[in-house]
Amino acid sequence: MGDLSMTVDAEHGAKILSFKYGDKEIISQLQNFNAFGSTFWTSPQSEWNWPPVAEYDRLPYEVVMGDDYIEMTGQVSERFGYSIGKKFTADAKDGAMVVTYTITNHTDSLRRVAPWEITRVPGSGLIFFEALSSAITPAGLMDFDDAYGCSWYSFDESDQNRKINVNGKGWLAYADNGLMLVKSFDDLAEGECAPQEAEIQVYVNQGKTFIELESQGAYTELGPGESLSYTVKWYLVPVETASEPYEELVGTVHGLVR
Repeated sequence: MGDLSMTVDAEHGAKILSFKYGDKEIISQLQNFNAFGSTFWTSPQSEWNWPPVAEYDRLPYEVVMGDDYIEMTGQVSERFGYSIGKKFTADAKDGAMVVTYTITNHTDSLRRVAPWEITRVPGSGLIFFEALSSAITPAGLMDFDDAYGCSWYSFDESDQNRKINVNGKGWLAYADNGLMLVKSFDDLAEGECAPQEAEIQVYVNQGKTFIELESQGAYTELGPGESLSYTVKWYLVPVETASEPYEELVGTVHGLVR
């Protein structure tokens, strides 16, 4: 779509392997086992722990090609009874790639589950979202600064894996190498997330490897045969490269998502 291109690997979990503006890439190209590309899981993680569920994350998806969309459907998890669907469309009017995920309950019982998108980007750059740093948990784990109504994190290398949680305003942004990736999703009220989870999560892997930009939808009851859907709009625009907050970035985000 214009300057944007997205590559999805149906044979390996329908992961998004590339998202480019022209020839410039924003997705991490490290091929760490179980930790590459952009994927989708069910939440809370406490239900399955680790590694990711194979049917969601790495086994083949069936593909249907429409005139203006690609739809991919994963296998039913033998252990958990869910299947995952992913529909990809290009919204030329809005300038976004749109990914709509579905979780379907194939069991004969009432279940509760939340949707969860995980996108790996390079271990560098600047992350920000609309929330005060005082709202981030655990407090003090990563150095976030408050500016222009947002919390900002400039990548710092560490020998520890770190992850924070926060309830934001329905978007998460990452700027690096002259590009800004903006994800727009449902803005959740307090208490709508799965237990011990959050609307926005940022995970920084040890060393200078990769960062995970994560968002979750509402914790939802699904009866037998029922599904939920969760849509994330992906924007990618050129910006002035910077390692410190500046107000124009926030204005650009608001122009895209509001």
